[in-house]
Amino acid sequence: MSADTAIALPAGARAPSAALRNLWIAPPLLILVALFFYPFALIVMQALGGDQHVFSLANFERVMHTRQFANGIYNTIQIAVSASIGCLALGFIFSLVIAFVPFPGARFIGRLIDTFISLPTFLVALAFTFVYGSAGLINQSLMQTLHLQFPPLDFLYTRWGVILSEITVYTPFIMRPLLACFSQLDSAQIEVASSLGARPWRIIRQIILPAALPSLLAGGSLCLLLTVNEFGIVLFIGAKDVITLPLLIYNKAIQEFDYTTACVIAVVNIALSLGLYVCYRAIVSFFGGRRAALG
Repeated sequence: MSADTAIALPAGARAPSAALRNLWIAPPLLILVALFFYPFALIVMQALGGDQHVFSLANFERVMHTRQFANGIYNTIQIAVSASIGCLALGFIFSLVIAFVPFPGARFIGRLIDTFISLPTFLVALAFTFVYGSAGLINQSLMQTLHLQFPPLDFLYTRWGVILSEITVYTPFIMRPLLACFSQLDSAQIEVASSLGARPWRIIRQIILPAALPSLLAGGSLCLLLTVNEFGIVLFIGAKDVITLPLLIYNKAIQEFDYTTACVIAVVNIALSLGLYVCYRAIVSFFGGRRAALG
């Protein structure tokens, strides 16, 4: 009997501690509900019901058939895809130079990339305005030197200015995983290929690129996700006729006070972002599982 009691008591003693441990889940859940799920539910209810609180898909049909929404989603996807491709190309080239071309300051530049990631995006747009804007350094210098009446460089206030700004901001998000991947690459393979007469382009194509492909796909998916939701750069540059979904939400909610339309566009933007995030996580999990299996 004493043995049974000794066995029963520890089991009974563990039950309250397990219940107490489960209570620790409540505070983060409450915070998540208050900060995300409740506001998101209000957005969905406003998008479906409008001011009349009659739930239907009529608001989605009305908004999604407008030219303004079509232009917004077209600009969003075009800018995001173009910027992501530019980030992939530029990030891959820069990472190759830093990792495989020895030069003074390469390690410092690698550390600088981490610092650059932490900067707010509007700082790049502000710097571009100071350098390439109508009253910027380059235009003013050219106008004074060549005696021009109008600024010769006007690309900043177009979609190309937005794309170049986003490439500048998000290229480090490609370089960081690439540099980590290149640091783990077996240099003996490159040395052997080079000793056998392989040219640099062949080494890049057959050795470096296959090893970097998982990092490129993961980084490119992350850049696509971030550029789809970019708001500060588009707003700060103020490119003419370049209205993306985040900027369209801002215009409808803040300037026109059309909250129903803003909520409909916000739901579409959230759905697009979640879809891209699922793709990003699937790519990371797929290549992570392959590496684990190979290990």
